[in-house]
Amino acid sequence: MAKKQLLTEPVLPKDSIINPELYHKVKGTNSKIDTKFKHLEKMPDQKWHQIISFIKSGVRIVGYGIIPFDLVAAAIVLIFSEVIGIIEELV
Repeated sequence: MAKKQLLTEPVLPKDSIINPELYHKVKGTNSKIDTKFKHLEKMPDQKWHQIISFIKSGVRIVGYGIIPFDLVAAAIVLIFSEVIGIIEELV
């Protein structure tokens, strides 16, 4: 019966960095920030995105609730909710 050879080194994810200081010295960068977080400041604000999303959902519920009573007003409210959705994506 053939013996299975065990791995002697751990298998790491492709993007893992064992020694960040050495990595930055080799790459010639002075930053100790991992390269994955380089564009973090450009990320949208999750808190405001969630708040605006809840407001948009509330406006949509109101808009659909108005449909049986006034179709034009309901359409205006639903269009307004779409404008809020655009703002939501810009936050």
